[in-house]
Amino acid sequence: MTNNSTTTTPREVLTVRALLLGDRLDTSGLERSDMIASAPYAFRVGTKGFAALFRYGAVVLAGLSPLEEDDFLRMLKPRISGALPTMEDEIAQIMVVSEKDDQVPPGGPIQVRDLSDERLLVIADALAKSVALAHNERQISAVFDVIDPLARQLARKGRVPGDRTSILKLIGESLVVAHRMAARVAVEDKPDVLWDRSDLERLYARLEDEYELKERAGTLAHKLSTVQDTASALTDLIDAQRSLRLEITVVALIAVEIAITFYDLFFRRF
Repeated sequence: MTNNSTTTTPREVLTVRALLLGDRLDTSGLERSDMIASAPYAFRVGTKGFAALFRYGAVVLAGLSPLEEDDFLRMLKPRISGALPTMEDEIAQIMVVSEKDDQVPPGGPIQVRDLSDERLLVIADALAKSVALAHNERQISAVFDVIDPLARQLARKGRVPGDRTSILKLIGESLVVAHRMAARVAVEDKPDVLWDRSDLERLYARLEDEYELKERAGTLAHKLSTVQDTASALTDLIDAQRSLRLEITVVALIAVEIAITFYDLFFRRF
């Protein structure tokens, strides 16, 4: 990792944009001699630009013009797996205040002493996690929109829908989000750059608080658990109803067999 710093003037402002492009982003083969870091894969773009690529589908861009952003995203398109129909994005402003310590005031802008590579990596990590959380929150909200009518129908009529497949799909959606959060985004993990720059831990902690990363991850985990429990309960009820219907059918068949047997005996006798 290099330790380059861009020459700045007081109150210089930089716009940072985080985007979630899809489920996965393949960064293999992108290695270059001037890269800043490998996890995430980060490098400078042009004279003032910065890009950080996260394998869970997030990209953080800073200091790029709209045209440069479009060209860069077009270059990445073949490397995206499970591309989203609509990209999630989050924008932040970074202000250089060289005479003060790093600060993250509520609502921004993020105030830093300089635009060093390490500071940009810390900010990129927090923004990438925030935009990934936003997408997962949207997905779980959509699942809740489906489950809510089912729960209301059960409460009013005491009946559950017979379509077990749709409920299993809900469980699948929640499992996908849970896997993405645990195995890919890993909100609880700190950025690797902090191993070399422990002095930036305070900046990362302030970014965590500003974007409520841990709180949102905890709320999302609770919602995931609720979805899975609710869907499992509904499938259990459906299975119980099917078992009851099967038992009734078996009893009815036995009764018919007995009736036929008695009728046959009666007919032979008389």
